[in-house]
Amino acid sequence: MSKKSTKKSAAKGSKPVGAGSKSKADRKPAADAKPKRVSALDAAATVLKAKGEAMRANEMIAAMTEQGLWSSPSGKTPQATLYAAIIREIAAKGKDARFRKTERGKFEYAG
Repeated sequence: MSKKSTKKSAAKGSKPVGAGSKSKADRKPAADAKPKRVSALDAAATVLKAKGEAMRANEMIAAMTEQGLWSSPSGKTPQATLYAAIIREIAAKGKDARFRKTERGKFEYAG
């Protein structure tokens, strides 16, 4: 007759995973926490609102960079990415979107 060893999944007296940890509300933020980065869409909305007229995606990228609101983190075509993101927001939110397409390639702040 052979002996078989059995494995126990948890040691005696161990806590379940996550037990005893602090909730998010109880945790203190790190002293050197970085401020949240502004998204390209948020920066574009800010630029369009301030400008008050329709702009193309490449004009928005230039204005966002110039004003220090947002800069591309090494993307090769940030204007194409911004254009696509604006189109997605318009399609998803409809009348509640922050942007409105005025003509081919131009957007204005919808409020």
